[in-house]
Amino acid sequence: MKLIIIGIQGAGKSTQGNLLKKKLKIPYLSTGHIFREIAKERSSLGRYIKETMNAGYLIPDDKTLEIVSEYLSRPEYQKGYILDGFPRTATQAESFKNGIDKVVYLEVSDKEALWRLSYRGEDGHEREDDTLRALRKRIELFHKFTGPVLEHYKKKRKLVTINGEQSIPKICKEIITKLKV
Repeated sequence: MKLIIIGIQGAGKSTQGNLLKKKLKIPYLSTGHIFREIAKERSSLGRYIKETMNAGYLIPDDKTLEIVSEYLSRPEYQKGYILDGFPRTATQAESFKNGIDKVVYLEVSDKEALWRLSYRGEDGHEREDDTLRALRKRIELFHKFTGPVLEHYKKKRKLVTINGEQSIPKICKEIITKLKV
């Protein structure tokens, strides 16, 4: 099964992605994690990714498609995967030709997302790109660019919308039920 998890930052994509990875026995891949790893590299691409992310902007479509396609060509992703944080724009959704089965949208309000993110750093997981300004910018960009992505998958009858403000187990159970696996 090839799944995409979409949601505003703080919606619980990585939490649900890791739970689904265990339940469905397919790998979980976060584009945010990929980009943060590249940002650590001492290369022009690494510096570019780091500066772009720290400013709260999205990595351009062509770069994102290239990086994601390269990762998904690896043998461990041939039988399926759970992809988090991609596609983020209509161009990415339309250009991504990878036979997606379902797209899970974890719907969370902006207020809830900011509240969750403001407490994320307290457990030692604070990230350099988690400034309030960058978070607000990413939330603004999410609404601007991801609405058309959701519409794209809705028209293709692949979109599954989940209330992301429920308990973690309840969200996971609802995803599994709606995926019919």
